[in-house]
Amino acid sequence: MTRVVILSDTHIRRGSARRLSDRAYDELGQADLVLHAGDVVGAELLDELSGFAPVHAVLGNNDHELVGLLPEIRLVDIDGVCIAMVHDAGPRAGRAARLRARFPHAEVVVFGHSHEPVDEVGVDGQRLLNPGSATERRRQPHHTVGTLDVDGGRVVGHRIVVV
Repeated sequence: MTRVVILSDTHIRRGSARRLSDRAYDELGQADLVLHAGDVVGAELLDELSGFAPVHAVLGNNDHELVGLLPEIRLVDIDGVCIAMVHDAGPRAGRAARLRARFPHAEVVVFGHSHEPVDEVGVDGQRLLNPGSATERRRQPHHTVGTLDVDGGRVVGHRIVVV
């Protein structure tokens, strides 16, 4: 089984006092792979995350330092499960159909931008997962990350974790 820890919208700038919580680090300690759906802000966090597991990330609208280093979209195969990554999935209305059309072969679409955690089934069973934010909850009651467990070419677990 592969445990995937998913983050987005961490907004950790070089020299900032903002950091991930101990609970977020506990989740990362169990990761076989880390996905970051954008707004990393600085490469230092990506370096830190790579100390836990391999990292795949996409460019967010605040990732000015990372332009040219991160793609805007990414497709990752994890044990036979196709996962698409994008930062901004657009408005909630029509999102499921839009993501199915944009990523027709993806079984899971990971996205961020809104800071609002989402773990739902979209069109034709495509899982939509926004981990929220581990550092900047905005209107949400908690800081959050997401997890996926993949085994034998199937997603066998998924959840939003309060950190």
